[in-house]
Amino acid sequence: MKLLVYEHVSGGGYAGHPLDPNVLSEGFGMLRSFVEDLKAAGHEVTVLLDARLSKLNPPLAADCIVPVFVTEIEKSFINAAEINDAVYVIAPETDQTLESLVKSVGKTGKLSLNCEANAIQSVADKMVLYETIKHRGLCAPETLIFDVCSNLVEVKLQIKNKLGYPAVFKPTDGVSCGGLSIVEEESQVQSAVAKIRAVSSQKNFIVQEFIRGEAVSVSLLCTDSKALAISLNKQKIQLTQPDASSTYEGGTVPFEHPLKSKAFRLAERTVESFPGLRGYVGVDLVLTENKSFVVDVNPRLTTSYVGLSRIGSFNVAEAMVKAVLKNTIPADRESKGWVYFSKVKTSKPSLSKFRKASQIAGVISPPFPQDDKSDAVALVAGRGESMPEAQIRFEEAKKRLLSLFLSFLFNLLSQQNKR
Repeated sequence: MKLLVYEHVSGGGYAGHPLDPNVLSEGFGMLRSFVEDLKAAGHEVTVLLDARLSKLNPPLAADCIVPVFVTEIEKSFINAAEINDAVYVIAPETDQTLESLVKSVGKTGKLSLNCEANAIQSVADKMVLYETIKHRGLCAPETLIFDVCSNLVEVKLQIKNKLGYPAVFKPTDGVSCGGLSIVEEESQVQSAVAKIRAVSSQKNFIVQEFIRGEAVSVSLLCTDSKALAISLNKQKIQLTQPDASSTYEGGTVPFEHPLKSKAFRLAERTVESFPGLRGYVGVDLVLTENKSFVVDVNPRLTTSYVGLSRIGSFNVAEAMVKAVLKNTIPADRESKGWVYFSKVKTSKPSLSKFRKASQIAGVISPPFPQDDKSDAVALVAGRGESMPEAQIRFEEAKKRLLSLFLSFLFNLLSQQNKR
């Protein structure tokens, strides 16, 4: 098939605006991995790429790369969709971005490989998500909803009486860690609400009980009627107080845990509670010693895919296509090996260092140089036949990447000393 893959961050969704290096590393990492798998399955792939990135000629196996400039995103997206057979969108649910793009695909008459728009809308609204989960008798953290203009005295009173502290504050349409805070005491409530308002235009926000446990995700392949969990993944998350930014740093694929089977079943039941979720879906959970809690549902590709694509016993991208178009899912979900991946911060690279970094094995997303940034972020992965080996391979790739910058600093210091 001729497929268009659009990843919102690297694909021009922020053309004319600054690109967050952290988010860019995830977005490009997913795009690159997904395109490689589609190419391996024999598809012809077109991608859109922010013109600031395309001029750097980043490592991307697509057959056709369409550069996107400031005023061209909608036109470029529609034109590219119309000359392909099907379209897959990787975009945040925030401000209905993913839902709107999927609806746009529908207007072109081309096949969409995404979840249906109404299902995206249902799980994107965190309160609808939690109410549905609770109604189905599934386990989720206790959750309260508030208006962003609510009287903070009333907000504090309800949290004190119903949840207690610490509590987790988040937007109703948030993705990744945007606007996310852990609030330890009442004095931090105002800052937490302000943090949410800065990233979301929604009129409501939610507050949840804080569950102490292991942050994980489950990757699933879904047909119209059945969801199959194919991997449990560990998430490395920095959950901060309101005065700092919470971040997703990376993860481990797969992840072994005593509650793995229960987590799989909970994720499957959660996805099957929302008609229209199909293809690839990620479910975030927290695992305690004896219980699993659903935290979020991602109706699209997730960053864990960069690990899963390297250890699956089958081509995950092709399996996703077949789940949507042929209503079939693979019987085998065993993985082969382990992947450890994480973000690595660097200084802003020169063009030559960017190109050298792009060629390092294990660097999934190279550190992109940006005119308005003094630093950059790479996404690095290590694969091994055991988890310790995967971590060793990661450290080796990280060391090779950072040596590009350390050698530059060493040479600079040497020149200064000679003077």
